[in-house]
Amino acid sequence: MNTIAVPNLPAPSLDADQLARLSRELQDLTVAQLYWIAAWSAAQAEQAQRGGGATPAPAGPLAERLTIVYGSQTGNAKRIAEQLARRGEAAGLRLRLLRADAYPQRELAQERQLLLVISTQGDGEPPDDARGLFEFISGKRAPKLPALRFAVLGLGDSSYPQFCTIGRQLDARLAELGATRFSAFGEADVEIEAVAAPWTEQVLEQTRGLLKPAGPLARVTALHAVPNRSAHSRERPFAATVLANQRIVARDSTRDVRHIELSLEGSGLHYQPGDALGVWPRHPPALVAQWLQALRLDGEAEVNHQGRSLPLRQWLEREREITRLHRGFIAALAAAGGHDELAALLRPERSAELAAVLAAEQPIDLLRRYPATWQPEALLAALRPLAPRLYSIASSARAVGEEVHLTVAVVDYEAHGSAHWGAASSLIAATGEDGTLPVFIEPNERFRLPADGSRDIIMIGPGTGVAPFRAFVQERRESAASGRNWLFFGNRHFAGDFLYQLEWQQALKDGSLHRLDLAFSRDSESKTYIQQRLREQGAELHAWLRNGAHLYVCGDAEHMAHDVHAALVDVIATHGKQSPDEANAWLGELLQQGRYARDVY
Repeated sequence: MNTIAVPNLPAPSLDADQLARLSRELQDLTVAQLYWIAAWSAAQAEQAQRGGGATPAPAGPLAERLTIVYGSQTGNAKRIAEQLARRGEAAGLRLRLLRADAYPQRELAQERQLLLVISTQGDGEPPDDARGLFEFISGKRAPKLPALRFAVLGLGDSSYPQFCTIGRQLDARLAELGATRFSAFGEADVEIEAVAAPWTEQVLEQTRGLLKPAGPLARVTALHAVPNRSAHSRERPFAATVLANQRIVARDSTRDVRHIELSLEGSGLHYQPGDALGVWPRHPPALVAQWLQALRLDGEAEVNHQGRSLPLRQWLEREREITRLHRGFIAALAAAGGHDELAALLRPERSAELAAVLAAEQPIDLLRRYPATWQPEALLAALRPLAPRLYSIASSARAVGEEVHLTVAVVDYEAHGSAHWGAASSLIAATGEDGTLPVFIEPNERFRLPADGSRDIIMIGPGTGVAPFRAFVQERRESAASGRNWLFFGNRHFAGDFLYQLEWQQALKDGSLHRLDLAFSRDSESKTYIQQRLREQGAELHAWLRNGAHLYVCGDAEHMAHDVHAALVDVIATHGKQSPDEANAWLGELLQQGRYARDVY
């Protein structure tokens, strides 16, 4: 149950009875619904001030208003949309900011100024919070939009072949529906937010000429679900002390998975189950040495880039991305070394080959295979800025106090005759007790436990995807939630890779976990995966969903999430006596309702 904070507002105010009734009505609403009511109330007040009486909907089709809609899976599109909204509001523009699943689709036909900021996930898919809006605009029910002026900023990760494809498709579709662009389509890598800045400035400059200044009650913005009262943030991380750094797989396991406990004491940082912890990485010195050797460059030489002067070694260790390969670097390397074969890999007809290279190789592998002479400034321009890594939080603050726990798979392997490392995971693994890590909280509003504690929950989390479900079970235990908890967990080997085995067994004993289904893929000749367990338990799984259970999936987006979704469609089609299309549509409805939530990466 949500607690409704009473604002400190000037008179006239509500009497005690009115305030109590309002609090009861609002306590189970979602963040998006609360913002809708805020917008509607502001429109009511504005209309009353003008003497026009009540209005039936929030902020009607006003040409003077800019509507900003964002679709975000990991928070990058949300952050850029919020930045743009703040700057627009500071410039005196009337605007509203909405997450895509909170945007009333019926209003699109009356919209006059629309800005979409949307990311692309995995192999060319919309973020979960924008699936409904994307399907509506792309589908037959979309209205003609001859009066709409729009702009689209697409975000993506250029490590994936389908870079920004959702943004491009929406841009083309809105134009097809008759709308007019007030700014050309923009694209930005999710890890190069600075790329979006010139585009947003252009949009704001053009918008200033289109929109009238905002009135005192007209500006309705929804910039933060929960105000950040901490001085620490993504831009100013907190140095969290490591309290525990434990390997939680067997010694002979082929993978190194760590349970990490960090102190947040004195940070002012707060989190909810479902949120992520951002960790600013630092590359291993051995990896930086590999780069300098392959490049034949002096690591101590000062390099001036974008107005900053640092030794090249420091640029590579702390400032630039050197473990993740992306198409921009491939293009720059091909040009620097005159490697036509490498440049040909970027052709559209070779997208499958490119995808395989992006998935399997690190930049150091290509540097060795395709030698080139680099100027340090050109090298830095070809590399993306180093970005924080996000880890699903594996603890409930109710249970652990001013601590935060993580479940981290360490990237450390041999390939092509050389050692390879991850950026953040290697830093985390190497940081012992009493060491510190630079961290911040990244809220995930779409991955929340149900407000109604009597609702059942189904959690699907293979491998380290189980992390947030450890937090969920802790939270439900501490809050005495009466709903049942069902966990599906999978990994390679029961004996070596059963993460948090003792905790799950204890949870079954004390009743905080009601069902546990396991799948270990390498313990028999016939590999058993978590999606097989879903099908085996299909009748009961379908019954839970039909009775209102919330469904959560966490883990790998590229393979697991697709396989699990397909298994869920099969379960619903089989036991709900529906066609696959109907079952998929029903899952889509659960997604829109917030009863099917995915934290996939």
